Amino acid sequence: MTKQSTGASRIAWTLLASLALCATGKASAAAAAAAPKAEVMHWWTSSSESAAVRKFADAFRAAGGVWGDTAIAGADQAKAVAINRIVGGNPPTAAQFNTTKQFRDLIDQGSLNNVDDIAARDRWDQLMPQPVLDVIKVKGHFYAVPVDIHMSTWIWYSKAAFKKAGITKEPATPDELFAALDKLKAAGLVGLAHGGQPWQENILFQAMLANVGGKDLYLQVLRDRNPKAINSEAFKKVLLAFKRLQSYVDAGSPNRNWNDATAMLISGRAGVQIMGDWAKGEFAAAKQTAGKDFGCIPGLGANVPYLIQGDAFVFPKTSNADAVRAQKLLATTMLAPGAQLEFNKIKGSLPILSNVDTSTMDVCAQAGMAILKDKSRAVGMIEVFLTPDQNGALQDVLTTFWNTRMPVERAQKGIASALQD
Repeated sequence: MTKQSTGASRIAWTLLASLALCATGKASAAAAAAAPKAEVMHWWTSSSESAAVRKFADAFRAAGGVWGDTAIAGADQAKAVAINRIVGGNPPTAAQFNTTKQFRDLIDQGSLNNVDDIAARDRWDQLMPQPVLDVIKVKGHFYAVPVDIHMSTWIWYSKAAFKKAGITKEPATPDELFAALDKLKAAGLVGLAHGGQPWQENILFQAMLANVGGKDLYLQVLRDRNPKAINSEAFKKVLLAFKRLQSYVDAGSPNRNWNDATAMLISGRAGVQIMGDWAKGEFAAAKQTAGKDFGCIPGLGANVPYLIQGDAFVFPKTSNADAVRAQKLLATTMLAPGAQLEFNKIKGSLPILSNVDTSTMDVCAQAGMAILKDKSRAVGMIEVFLTPDQNGALQDVLTTFWNTRMPVERAQKGIASALQD
């Protein structure tokens, strides 16, 4: 073979290789273009929350999707941005809300795609708690994909702080809880780790209403908004218990974030925190073990209502086939048993579908699952029953009562007014 022919061959091979690389590049580009792309808007920004949502992102990517993360600090801010973008015609693929009435206006305005096919496939009607179904199913259609079950009024305590204060028995009644708080305070510890923010005070109020008032009064006040119940002596006792909690918080409480309050238990500086089970994710991130380093009390009594809500994603209305495909893939991967288990282990919550195997979850989760087997114990938390406006008006009264010398009778009247239609 001559040098000339050899050169020609090399040129030919180079051209063929270039064409092959070009074809491969085009194929890769086509595959990338075909992959379902999703912009997922959420407010999970704490260390444990970020670790949890990555489990959903990983599952979506493993299924061939392209996850675009839009994390916005603060639930209220994230919801406001999501609503503005949906109304403004530039919606994300999916947006986080709670399983409450927060997104009801979007449903009424026809701004969301339903997920009826996913709900039928995964038997939501049979496998999800009724308080969740009551807010995501409207006029026979499902408009949100719930991803967890949170209980908002767990009582967490530091084993080290309890030991230092000489508390040997886990509180089992409201009186025993206040006795423990007294001992913690006497030992020079912060009795109640609290962040002085309206929504956190709302949680303390719910805890006292459930634990001191009981299920019937809880429903009469929040679901029925019964003026007679609100002005009753029983409800006055609830409000006084709520106010009494303030005597156990520290001077640094105002505007403290919830996870910073949890850190006070983790360090042993404080004894008790009343907070949703998302706090468990902070304990896990600090390598603390439920039952060993910290304790968890779902209720101060065998019949205390288990107040549930959770997180859900809504899918803004679109007729774009690629966007709809991405939405359905998101719903499918988020509800897959493996992703549900891994996400909820980190988040501190429970899987939304009751057929997920939770035997590997911690003792707090096991306690929650055992309670949920008794369907009479599962009751919607406050926002399941109230509109955002009603809840905001209630929070205003509670925060004023918490921070001032407002007489309890005036607080009762204010709450009655706040809860009117």
